[in-house]
Amino acid sequence: MSEANVSQQLPSIAMIGVGSMGGAILAGLRAPGVAVDGLISVTTRSAASAAAFDGASDVRAFANELDAEANRKAVRGASVVILAVKPWQIAEVLSEVAADLAPGAVVVSVAAGVTTASMTEVLPEGVSVVRAMPNTPSNVGLGMTGIAGNDQTSAESLALVKRIFETVGVAIVVREEQINAVAAVSGSGPAYLFLYAEEMTAAAKRLGFDDDQARLLAEQTVIGSAELLRQSGEEPAELRRKVTSPKGTTEQAILVMQEAKLGEIYDRAFAANIRRSEELAAEG
Repeated sequence: MSEANVSQQLPSIAMIGVGSMGGAILAGLRAPGVAVDGLISVTTRSAASAAAFDGASDVRAFANELDAEANRKAVRGASVVILAVKPWQIAEVLSEVAADLAPGAVVVSVAAGVTTASMTEVLPEGVSVVRAMPNTPSNVGLGMTGIAGNDQTSAESLALVKRIFETVGVAIVVREEQINAVAAVSGSGPAYLFLYAEEMTAAAKRLGFDDDQARLLAEQTVIGSAELLRQSGEEPAELRRKVTSPKGTTEQAILVMQEAKLGEIYDRAFAANIRRSEELAAEG
């Protein structure tokens, strides 16, 4: 959680699914300086996962393995219900809990490709729907989340959901037609950076460094450069120019990369990502 998010006051919250992303969001909600009204209600698939919350003073867990009404019990009375399940499970879960949602509740989905229109169809009137697209750095409090509602979503509901996701990083409000692009840029973005680190490590090994040396050279370069970008406040292009002396060694490497037309590669990669989100929406 960033310093700007200290003393967050949030209404009652339920979460269906506490896997990787759900767990990250839950950790943000339980962080020091965040106050949630009442216990955070969560549902898990297994009894063992629910048992991990035994004795918690701020969370009550229901296991679907033990209780067929676990999801319904969790959402009762919650002002915000976060759906952290797979895209193909969203419609089924919403149909299951629709009658138990509190009047005026806000339902938040973090599933890719599931539109607000498809969710609204199975929900009672008066329930707001919001889509959120966080990324995995949310696990370390440095996430980037895009948030979108529909024409019926109030500014207050969007602001509330934004505050929730600011407990695990930075959040911005976008139009729903942009949410698939958010998924392409920042949602999947960590994978692109990890691929870069993976290939940089492999190239270092081919230059004769051992495994540990190659990994350290690549990882610390990525980590240090990201922190420099954050602290400097300068544009990436300007930071690149500062490293790239005219007629120097870096310039030669940059020229090779530019000849590969990285811009076009990113355009194609993002387009493929967005296309898959659209396919998921059509399949749903």
